[in-house]
Amino acid sequence: MIGKAVKVVVALVVLGLFGWTFYFLYAKSKKVPEKISTVEPSVQNIVQKTVATGAINPRREVAMKSQVSGIIEKLFIKAGDKVKQGDVIARVKIIPNMLNLSNAENRVNQAKIAVENAKIEYDRSKQLLTDKVLAQAEFQQVDNRYKTAYEELDAAQNNLQLIKEGTTAKMGQVSNTMIKSTISGMVLDVPVKEGNSVIESNTFNEGTTIASVADMGEMIFIGKVDESEVGKIHVGMPLILTIGALQEDKFEAKLEYISPKGVTENGAIQFEIKAAVQLKEGRFLRAGYSANADIILQHKDSVLSVPESVLVFEGGKSFVEIQGAAGKLEKKEIKTGLSDGLQIEVKEGLSGTEKIKTPTLGTAPAQP
Repeated sequence: MIGKAVKVVVALVVLGLFGWTFYFLYAKSKKVPEKISTVEPSVQNIVQKTVATGAINPRREVAMKSQVSGIIEKLFIKAGDKVKQGDVIARVKIIPNMLNLSNAENRVNQAKIAVENAKIEYDRSKQLLTDKVLAQAEFQQVDNRYKTAYEELDAAQNNLQLIKEGTTAKMGQVSNTMIKSTISGMVLDVPVKEGNSVIESNTFNEGTTIASVADMGEMIFIGKVDESEVGKIHVGMPLILTIGALQEDKFEAKLEYISPKGVTENGAIQFEIKAAVQLKEGRFLRAGYSANADIILQHKDSVLSVPESVLVFEGGKSFVEIQGAAGKLEKKEIKTGLSDGLQIEVKEGLSGTEKIKTPTLGTAPAQP
């Protein structure tokens, strides 16, 4: 009796296991309805633009050079000071070249000897002229030689003083030892200090820069544009500048130069551009500020658009998947227009009330 009961229990357990297994497999094979996320078309402004990176710089920046070699004896300016054209910015103490100094002193000594000899000849000839022994024409020649010797002595002395001091008595206040600003503006940099040696600017040497002065009232944006974008821009186009140090402000600029020649940077061809910056009252732009320029290529206002990610491309055509009343998806062809990379204009195919399927996270729209 007990054995029969055990057999019945075992049979029921086996049947229960078979039933549970069958239910589990059935439930697992049953398809779970896919949850679809949708988006509706919207009316937006679409702006197609390219971005150029660069910096803000003065249009006119001049390096002040020394016209004589020597040592900076006194600096009258510092970075940030405003100067006017003709203001003295530094004084240079001349350290004369020993060879030139020696030659100049020898020239003075020779000129003095020539003057003494000419004076003796002049006095003798004048006495002979008084005694009516010497003709007037011959005395005139002696007088000319005396005056020439005197002028040579004067020139030699001036040359010696110029080598020693950088100026002469005849020059008065004019001296190339006083370095003056050639433009009005702000001092951007003073790369030398008092006591530093400087080299004169001449045909063979650029010379030492005493200071850099720039007109900060006229600034330009200098940046680079990739070769894939340079064909889309032209002189006169508006730019919107975002300056790294002044994120809260936007500055307008006008494109005025595109380089005719590109340069290779990091494996890409870049073209230099320049744009005149429209300054704002009360906002000071420092030279060297980094900036990004948004160059507006095309723009359309208040157009029907959808996210570019919802598009499906097949055979060179654009489609979207629309959710119907019963939840069924239908593929519909549309004609697109301007795109800013995120939103794209819809010219035909949508009314604006459709529910369009958005791609599942991690997937991308099909490409042709």
